[in-house]
Formats: sequence, C-alpha cells, structure tokens
Amino acid sequence: MLYFSEREHGESPRINHEISPTVWGGISSLIQRRIDDGSFGKSFPEGCPDNPMWSYGVNGHSFTVAIKAEIPALAGEVRVWQFSSIDMPETTVILDVIEFCWEYVSKPEQGGYHQFFGHHHLNFDDGAGRAEFRGNINRIFRRNGVAFTLTEGGMIERTISETLSDELRPANFRTGDAGLNELLESARQKFLSPSADDHRDALEKLWDAWERLKTVVVDDKKLGSQKMLDEAAGSNQSKFRALLEQEAMSLTKAGNSLFIRHSETVQERLETSEHVDYLFHRMFALIHLILKTTGRVG
Repeated sequence: MLYFSEREHGESPRINHEISPTVWGGISSLIQRRIDDGSFGKSFPEGCPDNPMWSYGVNGHSFTVAIKAEIPALAGEVRVWQFSSIDMPETTVILDVIEFCWEYVSKPEQGGYHQFFGHHHLNFDDGAGRAEFRGNINRIFRRNGVAFTLTEGGMIERTISETLSDELRPANFRTGDAGLNELLESARQKFLSPSADDHRDALEKLWDAWERLKTVVVDDKKLGSQKMLDEAAGSNQSKFRALLEQEAMSLTKAGNSLFIRHSETVQERLETSEHVDYLFHRMFALIHLILKTTGRVG
C-alpha cells in the first residue's frame, strides 16, 4: 500500500544507511506483535498440556535462547516478553534480527478450540507469514527512506538506483580472464551487502578490477587502456572517445589519491557511504560500458 503522500509526491529517497530509533521502534514493535499473535509458534511452539504437538502460541524461552545464540550481540539484552523495549542495537545487528525473524515466522491460523484450557490450537502457513512480514519490513524501510530491502529469499540487500540495479544484479561477467571475473563478482556481491565495510571492500575490488582490465588485451597497461577505450568508443566517436579518456584518467587518479586501493598517509579517506556509492557508480559504469561493447558481460 502507498500512502497518500507517496501517491501525491512520490516516495522518499532511499538514502539512509543507518537504522534510526524511530525505524527501530517500528521494527521491534512489529516483531513483538508477531511474538504475541503466535507467528513464531511453529518454530518455537508453546505446546498444549494435553498434547505438546499442538501449538497454541510462542514459547518465549525457546525463541529467546535461539535468537541470542544466532545473534550473539543480543546476549543479555532480549527478553521476549518485552522485545520492543530493549536498547537499540547497531544497524547490522538489527538487520540480522530481521533475517532471523523471516527465517522462523509463519502466519498462524486458528484451528480447533480447546475448551478446558481456553485456547485455540494453531495451524501455520510459512509462505504467507514470510510474505506478510517482508511487506511490513519493506514498508517501514520505504516510508523512512532506508536504503535496505528484505528480499523474497529472506536476505537484506542494499537498495540501489534502478539504473545501476538493472545492470548490477543480473551481471554475468565473462571477460575471458578468471581473475578479473572473480574481482568483478566479488565487487558486485559486496556492493549489494548492507554492511558499510563491505561497500568499501566492493569499491576496492572494483578498482582492482579496473587495473587488471587494462592488461586483459595486452600486458602493457597504457596500451591496453588505449585499445579498450578505442573499442568502447567506436571508430566515429572522437569526442566521446576523448570523454572516455578523461573519465578513465580521472578515476585512475582517484584510485591513487583516495583511500581506495592504497593506505599510505597521503591517501584521503572517504568519509561517508554516499562518497563510496558515487565512486562505485562511476567506475562500474565505465567498466560495464567497456565490457558490454566488447562482449565480455552477459
């Protein structure tokens, strides 16, 4: 569902890479409601005294033990009966919590009524429960401009621009050089990760790929760079060829002067994730153009 403001003015830009207290409040409240309504009762059943195989709710102790074991950063923090009031974890921990909950959530449906104990036994629909949970989480992200998405497979991924997403997600690198393929695939996977450290690693891998790409055609970097830019521009595109030359030189200079591939004291560190994203977009666009025009990417 899109709210009126979104229909009228469009969605908020997905630029926030940290979970705010407001967003955490919504996520933790959502999880608490799922605990209270029995949505985790298939994986962590509160068994009926007459027959433990019949679940009528969530066993809070089992849920708490499991989430603490799988997400050690929560150890000592979570009490299942007050999940929504625990201290706010770091963003990466919150994203782990979301993936944990997606793994174990199911949609509870009331079955037979057990009159003696006054409860309904529950049946569960995994697919419906996960789809509903995913929709709720992604709506919170969307409404608050959070740059993450919970996928159909239950993994948190970064939300990237549609233009880059169209090229990055389905990319199948077949450059003819196994080392280059490996660097590009590593950069692709790390850039889709929600971790800020992975984003920086992705940028480093992409710059390494750029330097290696220059030697795929010929061993000499300068000659290799000239040849692949010639192929990318085409024979009748002298002005565009000059633009590509300028862009290639600019990005190579950035790799030497910024804290991307080198760690000397003279390199300047990129301060924000937005800076990392900007450079990744530029470099990937150039590499993808070269690979696309020379038939080295699927």
